[in-house]
Amino acid sequence: MSDNVEGHIGRHNAEIHENLRHWSNKPLLQDIYREFHILEAGELSGSGEGIIVELGSGIGNIRETIPHCVRTDIFPNPWIDRVENAYALSFDDASVSDIILTDVFHHLRYPGAALREFHRVLRPGGRVIMLEPSVSLLGLLAFGPFHSEPLALRRPIEWDPPEDWNPNDIGYFAAQGNAGRIFRGSRYRHLLSDWRLVRTRRLSRISWVAAGGYAGPQLYPDVLYPLMRLLDRACSFFPGLFATRILVTLEKPDSTDKTT
Repeated sequence: MSDNVEGHIGRHNAEIHENLRHWSNKPLLQDIYREFHILEAGELSGSGEGIIVELGSGIGNIRETIPHCVRTDIFPNPWIDRVENAYALSFDDASVSDIILTDVFHHLRYPGAALREFHRVLRPGGRVIMLEPSVSLLGLLAFGPFHSEPLALRRPIEWDPPEDWNPNDIGYFAAQGNAGRIFRGSRYRHLLSDWRLVRTRRLSRISWVAAGGYAGPQLYPDVLYPLMRLLDRACSFFPGLFATRILVTLEKPDSTDKTT
């Protein structure tokens, strides 16, 4: 493993531990991410066969909503069940029922390589469920000048890696706009021929933006969260203006139903 990769992993792990400290002191954040995980749980395939896997589990709080989910990350922690690399998963072929990624897809430099690996380990009818940034007018503000990661809306998407690529080369990458660019519209649809695109749903989450994330200032008291959620529901009718999240669900068809 290169020094750059080791350095990236070390910085990311330090950030995870800092997030865990904020999580313990910020009940509102716990409520918001529980709502995110409830959304993701509603997209599960429900096959009853295979295992549910979360990639990039961070502080591992998904178990509060999906108790049997296998939590993974690129480095070990006491709450992580398995160390996994999205480009080279250790799961057997057709052994996984669902793969969940929360704010992980936009860190994958080569989304085509990752999606092929997801396809390999999923059972027929299995799903990839992603919750990602959404670039609306509000999203441009929330994820643009006030966020440390780039939107990269004009950066070419590198679907496939170069021939000499090493899948263990997992240095830092971020392009927050990638999910919207790839899964909405028709430009990249031909690259998803092995998948059925079940859903792309843009959601307003002003409640999340105003909560300040893990380390930012919380702009409203916990007691107002139910009212903020009502505001979210109302603003979700105008996704071009207010959507800050996109929920994407892909399904691996069985051999008799291969459509997008």
